[in-house]
Amino acid sequence: MDDTFNKLVEWFAKNSGSKVIVALSGGVDSAVVALAAKQALGNDAIAITADYKTLSEEELATARQVAKEIDIDHRVIEYDELENPEFVKNDRMRCYHCRTELGEHLVEEAKKAGAALIVDGTNVDDLSDYRPGIRALRENGVRSPMVELGITKSEIREIAKSFGLSIYDKPSNACLASRIPTGIEVTYEKLQRIETAEIIVKSIFGVRQVRVRDHGDLARVEVGRDELVKIFDVDKLALLDSKLKEIGFKFVSIDAAGYRTGKLVMIDNNGY
Repeated sequence: MDDTFNKLVEWFAKNSGSKVIVALSGGVDSAVVALAAKQALGNDAIAITADYKTLSEEELATARQVAKEIDIDHRVIEYDELENPEFVKNDRMRCYHCRTELGEHLVEEAKKAGAALIVDGTNVDDLSDYRPGIRALRENGVRSPMVELGITKSEIREIAKSFGLSIYDKPSNACLASRIPTGIEVTYEKLQRIETAEIIVKSIFGVRQVRVRDHGDLARVEVGRDELVKIFDVDKLALLDSKLKEIGFKFVSIDAAGYRTGKLVMIDNNGY
């Protein structure tokens, strides 16, 4: 992994004329990019986390923590995605509209900081999924060093582990709006209910990867496939049912297939 990480550090040395902005989400991918930028450029590396109101408090706290571990200049910018009607209508281009707005804010921050380069944590494995958000960032000049170098997710986790980053094995996550079926408007109330529901699931079952898909009256709970065994406890399921009904759901289901990225998109395409 030393060679891979060294190539990443060298990439920054070759491609950044001065300061660099790293979009730090709170996940392992952007954390490793930020780590390499810090090692290559020192105080000329700046991490930016966007609190755009669809990011969970847990993700924001993780971004702050990992920035401390890396000892990188970390700035949190705030804006409200729900003020963007194109995002709120939640069509198949929601991520494109989200990342377009993020890209525009990153460009603004780069101008303020005098940074000529903006990067994110996209890796080559991400390219296999439907990701209109990646195109939106490219259109705003955001580059992905790990894609350019051909670095995979497994390599990223190994690098993070070797440097002792606390998030080296952190499950992948996405904005809370991804739990709402395509075509159903995104609202503050739905996002708050989803975030609360996922905290409840984690606290009851001790699982790490959770999605609570909001289908109106129905909460569809997904956990990592390797954690499914933790779910099937009759007493805990009864408690979950009670707690989720307290926050407004009428029905609670457990997805027996477990979590898979992009599953909500697949369900919508089949006419759910």
